[in-house]
Amino acid sequence: MKSISSGSVFWIVFWTLFFLFSFVHIYLVIMDGWSRYQNYKRIKDQFFIHGFNKKITLIYIGSKCQRMAAETAAEELGIKDQVQQCYRDFGVKWYHYLPYFMVKEPFFLFKKMFWSRTFLEEFYKPKFDYRAIVKSQIV
Repeated sequence: MKSISSGSVFWIVFWTLFFLFSFVHIYLVIMDGWSRYQNYKRIKDQFFIHGFNKKITLIYIGSKCQRMAAETAAEELGIKDQVQQCYRDFGVKWYHYLPYFMVKEPFFLFKKMFWSRTFLEEFYKPKFDYRAIVKSQIV
């Protein structure tokens, strides 16, 4: 690389930070996907047990990704319209992509809750085998 051979400290630091950011970003995206999948499994079980419940739905109102996990689980159980209406009733618009806590708390990066809820959700084992339930309904 030219930056190493020229000995330019600025470019060496720039490319090192760029390289590190790329790998950290990939890790965070993977962990966010993992966390949303755990949310999806949990809320699907909750909706299956309790049916549509506003309190359950509001647990996942915080970010677009969590709402999408809730809506996907609700869609599979046939209650997506109720979940979407609940979010609309609480003022959620289609363009609300930024999580609400980021707007309310500018120092969210330094909060343990942000890291644990966004990237470090614990593994959740579903309580029901939905594939078996669907197969038994078809037969």
